[in-house]
Amino acid sequence: MGDTVTTSLRHSSLIDVHRHLGAKLVEFGGWEMPLAYPRGTIAEHRACRSDAVAFDVSHLGTVRLDGTAAFGRLQTVLSNDLGRIGPGRAQYTHLLDEHDGSVVDDLIVWWRPDGVFDVMPTASTTERVLEAVGGVDVTDTRCVIAVQGPAARTRLARVIPGAEAIGRFDVAQLSWRGVPCQVAGTGYTGEEGMECAIPAGDAGALWQALSEVGVVPAGLGARDTLRLEAALPLHGHELGPGITPLQAGLAWVVGWDKPTFRGRRALLAERGAVGRHLIGLTTEGRQPPRQGAEVSSGGRSLGVVTSGNFSPMLGRGIALALVTTAVELPPSAPVTLEQRGRSLTGTVVNRPFVRPGQWASDHPSDGSVD
Repeated sequence: MGDTVTTSLRHSSLIDVHRHLGAKLVEFGGWEMPLAYPRGTIAEHRACRSDAVAFDVSHLGTVRLDGTAAFGRLQTVLSNDLGRIGPGRAQYTHLLDEHDGSVVDDLIVWWRPDGVFDVMPTASTTERVLEAVGGVDVTDTRCVIAVQGPAARTRLARVIPGAEAIGRFDVAQLSWRGVPCQVAGTGYTGEEGMECAIPAGDAGALWQALSEVGVVPAGLGARDTLRLEAALPLHGHELGPGITPLQAGLAWVVGWDKPTFRGRRALLAERGAVGRHLIGLTTEGRQPPRQGAEVSSGGRSLGVVTSGNFSPMLGRGIALALVTTAVELPPSAPVTLEQRGRSLTGTVVNRPFVRPGQWASDHPSDGSVD
């Protein structure tokens, strides 16, 4: 991310709202998006863990497929098996490289109740996904607002009646002030939440309505620290060139029983001998581990940190690391992290770092640990 803004950047229909709220805007995946609002990333992060926040995630693409051939097309291209779900459900899946099985993109498919498929890639890969699966890019026609946190369901239901009945990975078409909107029980924070796709012209009014029922704005900075505490992978870090779903611990995203999908042959070859895997680490103190830090044990290099940051809820550094499977690293095992000429002591821990709803009640609002 950086502060340089050019005229070629794309904008959400909420850009004027973000500017009015005093958001720090940065470039991300070709979009100008809010990194944080004046209260700051840590406050936004804690608000999501304790109550409910709203993220503008319109930078995520939407590739729409319709018609009888859409199901078959997605089945033969994407890794997961759509036969496991049906209309009115969402599914996490991968677009893989045909040759080595690495993750070109991770995405969500919303199989809408009307039978239409909305495929949602990450910000910078929409064109590649469109080329692979076909369909129509409708990203500019809608805005996507993610309402996340333990109070997300109850607060959203005060604005969009019927939202309270939407379960995890359900997809429903609801109405807000006569405007149709797609609402899915999906998100990227580890907390309960929903994502609402609404026509672009109506997004500002919905954002205001959410604010009036106590949902506070949050930026991409908090979204990243939240997903890391939840140990959720990020493309370009835990997923990407050279990293397969099996190495990332996501074998459940692979529909092994499907006769064909991109990258299937490569994954079958790797299936019995995965050479590295993801682990979770914590460090003492406020200095966070950073991507690229070398992880070692007993003087032997094991791998590298893929994502690292300071955990606002735990008050210490946390990290995900991709390490060799040749050395057993059980929970509580010590490791050394080398970064920028300094050594940090790390400890292997179970994932996720923070459980859903853990901070919803009976905890201090300042995020301190008992």
